[in-house]
Amino acid sequence: MSVTIYAPASMGNVGVGFDLLGAALAPIDGSLLGDKVTVAAADSGISLTLTGYWANKLPQNPQENIVYQCAEFFLSHLDKAAGLQLTLEKNLPVGSGLGSSASSVVAALMALNEYFDKPFNQQELLRLMGEFEGKISGSIHYDNVAPCYLGGMQLMLDTPKSVCEAIPDFKQWYWVVAYPGISLSTAKMRGLMPEQFNKQTTIDFGRYLSAFVHASYKQDAELAISVLKDVLAEPYRAGEIPKYSQAKAALAELGMLTTGISGSGPTLFSITDDLEVANHAQQWLNEHYIEADKGFSHICRIDNQGSRVVD
Repeated sequence: MSVTIYAPASMGNVGVGFDLLGAALAPIDGSLLGDKVTVAAADSGISLTLTGYWANKLPQNPQENIVYQCAEFFLSHLDKAAGLQLTLEKNLPVGSGLGSSASSVVAALMALNEYFDKPFNQQELLRLMGEFEGKISGSIHYDNVAPCYLGGMQLMLDTPKSVCEAIPDFKQWYWVVAYPGISLSTAKMRGLMPEQFNKQTTIDFGRYLSAFVHASYKQDAELAISVLKDVLAEPYRAGEIPKYSQAKAALAELGMLTTGISGSGPTLFSITDDLEVANHAQQWLNEHYIEADKGFSHICRIDNQGSRVVD
């Protein structure tokens, strides 16, 4: 028996919701933008095979790989030993702002849960994903693992009853995402932000996020766009992402409705409800933002399926 799970790329923060909002991405051309993990039986121990375009950017020692570590982590929570053959198809670049580590973690833990006949329910498994992701990043935050696992646009609640809840997304929006081809450390990008914010900034953050959630339920796209602003992270991170500010200005001139940083960057997202405008924006980004043969861009919708079993 073997199980293969695909876990989609995700945007943390979605601009307006630092650490509290995340969304899964699905390219409109039908391609799969995310990692795959296969779990199969082995005689003893844990072995790991790496495939995929970005595999050569990962540690080649299996024990240093997060998928291998996920298996150890999962088995420790089951309090059992088992022989496992793992395969990671690494399709997302590390340090891209597209939830690369979350994709690997979610695919691995969901595949292991399926392989062992679902010993953990959805909320239990999600908390395990957050716990393990927190070991990597230094703090537990679910804004990548939750949408990657469950799909959709997820608002983090982190209550005893529920980690998160889906909020309605705007089906008419196209999300153009562009990865320029460089990697940025999430820890470094978090370190750029101040330890404390002034009162007006925190009020603005709460106002914009609550207004965005309100607009999502009302399906008021104009209101949602008007408040989709990042007052916490972008002011401190934008200067560290080469050509980001120029790209944001150029995309506005092309007619894109708003542009922001995906996660901690360097990937950016830009929103429009017009496919022709999205195509023009993607062409501009390919020519001016992305390093040839190193980066990529996609026109996406929100992926409402989340992680799933694939052949």
